[in-house]
Amino acid sequence: MSRKNRRGTACLGALLAGATAFGGALASPASAAPAAASTHASPPPVSDFRGVNWADPRDNYADDAVVPSGLSTSDSYSTTYAKSRAIIGGFAGLGANTVRLPVNPTSVNGPFWKSYRGAIDAATAKGFKVILGYWEADNAKDGKIDDQASWDRMWARITSAYARNSKVYFEPMNEPFGYTAQEWTDIAAKWVTTHRDVPRDRMLIGGYKYSEDVKPVCADPRLDGTRIALHNYGFWHTDWTSVDQWKADFKERIGECASRTILDEFGASMTTGLDYNGPVNGSNEVAYIQAATDTIRELGLGSVYWPGLRNGDTYSLTTLQGTGTKLSLKVNNQSGLDRLHWAWRK
Repeated sequence: MSRKNRRGTACLGALLAGATAFGGALASPASAAPAAASTHASPPPVSDFRGVNWADPRDNYADDAVVPSGLSTSDSYSTTYAKSRAIIGGFAGLGANTVRLPVNPTSVNGPFWKSYRGAIDAATAKGFKVILGYWEADNAKDGKIDDQASWDRMWARITSAYARNSKVYFEPMNEPFGYTAQEWTDIAAKWVTTHRDVPRDRMLIGGYKYSEDVKPVCADPRLDGTRIALHNYGFWHTDWTSVDQWKADFKERIGECASRTILDEFGASMTTGLDYNGPVNGSNEVAYIQAATDTIRELGLGSVYWPGLRNGDTYSLTTLQGTGTKLSLKVNNQSGLDRLHWAWRK
């Protein structure tokens, strides 16, 4: 089941009149900045993860390099850094402190990595936590690692660069739906052991199937100390218009694991004029977003909205404006942002 295409049929022209602009042109560094070294302090609670996804217009499934909206494989490190600093500044204006970025073997093992690191470095320089998650190629989409050797090489290169940077977090795979619960926890446990130089609290292990159930991962003692990624979308149950029904569904997927859980994908339409602050009035999406944000707040979950920025996605919280490195973000739905602020206790 591919959810990403479902949420990607968008029209950027459907903007709300009262949208707010954030971000702006900011200078790029004179030279490539090394990954920041840091000692390991007390880890932040999951509730301190208040973030957005920054996604490729193709939805992060790519057999070539995955490129977040607004960036280009032809850009240098300094240009990527400058663009990213403007966009991350826009995310900060939303109240976020975390960004989830996609990686794949082509983007990391190939030439793009040298410049793509500018996005990671710009985010951490801003004080953001950065979640790097692996996505399989668009010509596979079977919920399994495409090529083990390339995947291993990719993670070796990423952790070599950022294991000592306390702001960078590592998600071995996005939505491992091709594996049984036992197969996936075996793979995750091996990854944890292989990368023992990374503190466990900076590992984010996706839940079972479409990262939709964290309980099997939470129950595996080999994965103790790691954080767990949960995904949940309103289009899974389009006939559900009860906030309480959605809340019960969220809690069933989490079980007793709230203290380790980051909801790093959830989202709904932001370019169609829905009022997420108002009464449900039979809207599946309004009920879902209200339930999601209430549950995040109640249980103290981490949360990373899908997406903060993705060109062409009706779920995108913002639209990218400007050219070159003079970039800013326009909010597509203030009530959607209000609900995020409620979840984030702002």
